[in-house]
Amino acid sequence: MKPHFLAAIAVAALSTSVISAAVADDSKPYTDGPVSQVTSIRTKPGKFNAYMKWLDTVGKQLRDEEKKQGIILDYAVYAVTPRTPQDPDLYVVVTYKNLAALDGIEDRVEPLMKKLWATRDEADKADADRESIREILGTQLIRRLDLK
Repeated sequence: MKPHFLAAIAVAALSTSVISAAVADDSKPYTDGPVSQVTSIRTKPGKFNAYMKWLDTVGKQLRDEEKKQGIILDYAVYAVTPRTPQDPDLYVVVTYKNLAALDGIEDRVEPLMKKLWATRDEADKADADRESIREILGTQLIRRLDLK
């Protein structure tokens, strides 16, 4: 056999094994991680500390109980410098194990809320009262993608 022919066979065999390996590993290069609900909040002028106090008391009680019950993995509050008067100055981030953890969440959280507010009307009034110190600009779900 001629050396050129042997070299061509070797290159063809190597190419086939490289292509086979690439085709064999057709999986995603990541796995789905936890899901976070990011709420953009703009505090009303002069009400930043009042809202932070609410987050540190009632808000913290609720989130800590959700965490204790395994409803959420974690939560955090982030301050941000607004670029415009319409931008948020806070982000409240609540992290769940996955999207399925959001199924039926209201039914699982309601008993915890009843510990803080005796009735749904009281909870609704408390929510309306918070509107005097902050405005929710929007909520977004984000998922962490864990690279393999």
